[in-house]
Amino acid sequence: MNAKVRKNVYDILRGSFLTDESAFKNWRIIIFIVALLLVMISSGHRADGKVQKIATLNKLQREVRAEYVDTKTILMRMKMESNIRQRVKAKGLAPAETSPQKIKVTYKKD
Repeated sequence: MNAKVRKNVYDILRGSFLTDESAFKNWRIIIFIVALLLVMISSGHRADGKVQKIATLNKLQREVRAEYVDTKTILMRMKMESNIRQRVKAKGLAPAETSPQKIKVTYKKD
C-alpha cells in the first residue's frame, strides 16, 4: 500500500496525469479551474479598488462637512444683532428709538 501511494504522489509531481490517455479530461478541468481563479482574483482587485474609493470619499465627506460647519458658524456670528450694530455704528447709523409704523395701502375699485 505504501508503495502505491508513493507511486501516485510521484506521478502527480512528475505531471504524468497531463500526458496519459485521459489527459483531455484533466486539461479541461485544469483550464476551468484556472479561469475560475482568474475571475476570483479579478473580482478581489475590483473589490479592493472600491474599498479604497469609498475610504477616499468618506475622507472627502468629513472635510466638506467640517468646512460646512465652520462656514455656518461664521455666518451665524455675522448675523448676530450685536455684530450688525457694531458694523453700522461705524457708518453713523443707530437703532431706531421708536418702532416702525405700518403703512396700509388701499385701492378703490371703480
